[in-house]
Parts: sequence; structure tokens; C-alpha cells
Amino acid sequence: MTFVGLTWDHPRGYDALAETARCVNEGRATRLIHWNKQPLEGFESAPIAELAEGNDLLVMDHPHIGEAVAEGCFLPLEDLYSDELLQAWRRDSVGPSSASYYWDGKTWALPLDVATQVMARRVDRIAEPPRDWDELVEQAKRLPVALSLAGPHAVLTLMSMVAGGGGEGGGEGFLSDVEALAALDIMQRLHALRPMGSERLNPIALLEAMVRSEDIALVPLVFGYVTYASRRYGANAVGFSDTIRSEGGKGGVIGGTGIAFSRRCRPTPELLAHIASLLSMRTQIEIFPAFGGQPSARSAWQDVEVNRLWGGFYCNTLGTAETALLRPRFDGYIAFQTAAADCIRSALERRENPETTLAFLRSLWRQARHGARGPIE
Repeated sequence: MTFVGLTWDHPRGYDALAETARCVNEGRATRLIHWNKQPLEGFESAPIAELAEGNDLLVMDHPHIGEAVAEGCFLPLEDLYSDELLQAWRRDSVGPSSASYYWDGKTWALPLDVATQVMARRVDRIAEPPRDWDELVEQAKRLPVALSLAGPHAVLTLMSMVAGGGGEGGGEGFLSDVEALAALDIMQRLHALRPMGSERLNPIALLEAMVRSEDIALVPLVFGYVTYASRRYGANAVGFSDTIRSEGGKGGVIGGTGIAFSRRCRPTPELLAHIASLLSMRTQIEIFPAFGGQPSARSAWQDVEVNRLWGGFYCNTLGTAETALLRPRFDGYIAFQTAAADCIRSALERRENPETTLAFLRSLWRQARHGARGPIE
């Protein structure tokens, strides 16, 4: 039989998987695996239970884990792989990427791809990354600096800023007072100076604007896409670097994707071996980077040749990835994330008092936690 997987349609999400599928399917009368793809927005709009019902394998983001477990969407990996192998993958993966798929005592996905919110700048326009937020605001008065605010990214930017400032997240208060209010104030100042229309651009569109025009020179927190560090963009290539952090502060919000086995899947030994091979050092170092993927293995991020080919993307952002902030994953978090991002965008447009904004965010947060099925931490 042929197992069907679903991933997202950006080259980073599809090309490496398509290549590994081509290799394993070669010479077989019946293909072992086939990958379908859809826009990233399709994963955000469709219930994860619906996606899991239609596919054997699902490439997914860790904040969906709580909802997926509550709906019984996935097979726990402890039932499929040895504890020794799972421990090795946890040990070898960057930052909290592997831990992000562990929930309610089980592991629900393999860490396939790692991304965090990092700083992106046109190196030909800004030679060195700003050292603190005051310096960055001053640069925004001279050069076009954009915040990543579209979709869920408004609240993710806020969370990354608070974490970078050494603040706390979670519990009943959502975000700690001092750091959250300071971050909202900085966001307001940068929003007032933004390139018009940039608030509607998702991370890919922001980075596209950076390499194809002079409209944006810097984005302080945006999910990194290694393809935009490619030498094919010449002087317009994006330079990625660590986030602004105080001593003891965390890196940006972690993203990336994992591969989960849906409850409809009846994995064969061949399928299990193929999926495990995606985390092998050869695949992580040689295949994923060559096809525009962002591997999860630390050894790939530290590889000299990989970094040479991709403008130092990995070594220049590894510090952020290793200390990245793990988002909440409880059932109901995704709905909170959407509502909170809408709240922040509206507050920035109205220049709302940060205290008012934070109070409303905390109200949304408490409502989401109160309605959650299963664990909330």
C-alpha cells in the first residue's frame, strides 16, 4: 500500500520530503509514500482532526498538540519506536524542538524541521545587527523596519520580546507585567514608523520584500527561512542573526514542524524505517539543507559546509534556537493565539494604552485555559 502524507507547500516544507520519497519509492511496484501539499493557511483554518482523518502522516506545528491529543488524532511514538531511539532524537535535536512534541506523558511527533523567530536584515544596508531595542528604534527612524504582525505573529512577536527580556510566560497572568508593558510600548513605537502595509505580510512575504525590493531593511523578530540567505540573491540576500536578549533571556518563539502518525495509519516496518531515516545524520546534513529544508539535528546546524552554502544562517542563529521559547500547547491555545493576535493589531492601530491591551490579553488567556480539555501547562 501507499501511505499518504500532508505537508505545506513552501519548498522548505515539501522539497526535501519529496526527494526522500522519490529515493525510497524508486524501483518499487507500489510506492511506499506520497506527499500531498497545501498552503500553510490550510493548516491554520482546518481542524487538525479533519486533516488527520484524511492522511496517514501529518507535518504539523507543536501548538496543535493539545488539541490533537484531546481529539485522539495521533499514535504515540512510544508505541512505534524504541525508547533508546526516541532518547537519541531528543538528545540530538536543537533546543526544545523535540520536547515540543511531548505532551501528557507521550511523544506525538518527530522533530523534522526547526525554525525560531530571529532577526533578519539586509546586510548591505545594515552591517551589524542592533544590540538593543533603543538602537533598533533609532534605526527605524532612518531605514524601513517592519514587525511581523500578520496572522498569529503579532502575539508571537510579543511573547518573544517578553522572553528575550527575561520575563515569564504562562500561569494565570500569561506574561509578566514589566516586560510585557515594555514590549508593547516598543511595538507601538515601531508600528508608528513601519513601512505602510507591512503589517499585513506573513513571514514569507516580509522576507520576499526584503530580497526583491528596498521596502524593508530589517525585521527584528521573524521566523527564519534559510532560502532567503541564499547567495543567489547576491547583495540582497538576508542576513539572519540572534534575537535581542538580556542576560538570562530566552530566544524567540520556536516553530518548525514535526511528523505525526495519524490514528488511521497502520505503519509497516518499511514506513517506520523510512520516517526514522529522515532524522539520520546523512539526511539531516546532506539532503535537507540541499533542498531548502531546515534540519532539526544540532550537527547539521553546526556543520561548516552547510553554513558556508547558506550564508551562516545556522551558526548565526543557533544561540536563539537553543534557548528558544516553547509556546503553550494546551487544547484551546490555537484559538487564543488567533484572538490575541487580533487584539494586538487592533491595539497598535488605536495606539491603545499598553496596560489596557495586557489586561484584555489576560482575559482571553484565562478564558482559553478555563475551557481546555486535558493539561494546561
